[in-house]
Amino acid sequence: MKVILRQNFTQLGQIGDVLDVADGYARNYLIPKNIAFAANPGNLRALEEEKKQQQYREKKDLVKAQKLSAELEKLSITIPMKVGEDDKLFGAVTPQMVADALQEKGLSIDKRIIDFEDSVKALGIYTAIVKLHAEVTGKLKVWVVKE
Repeated sequence: MKVILRQNFTQLGQIGDVLDVADGYARNYLIPKNIAFAANPGNLRALEEEKKQQQYREKKDLVKAQKLSAELEKLSITIPMKVGEDDKLFGAVTPQMVADALQEKGLSIDKRIIDFEDSVKALGIYTAIVKLHAEVTGKLKVWVVKE
């Protein structure tokens, strides 16, 4: 029986692959679990339309990420921290602190996509890397100053 995969399935292939599998495997496992559906002409046309829409969404997301990356390049944020002797911080600057500072500037960015090149444990200027898309990363200047 020919089926079209709806999900990436490690044993069989990627989304949209048209495969020839055993009838029982398709009827009893793949189709009921929504991993695949039967490969008939209507479903093949629907698959092509779905691929077009997915490509359009990916292109739109890429353009949005590139615009946000350009905006981040222009920005710099200041994070005040308590310091001890030799200007060493009590604790470290975290991605959550950067996300909160960006929130105050009107940008909503998830803390999980923010990372630093080095750990931030002293006063100074650092670069935060924001992974906006698989192909786009933004760099943000972070100033760590005395509170």
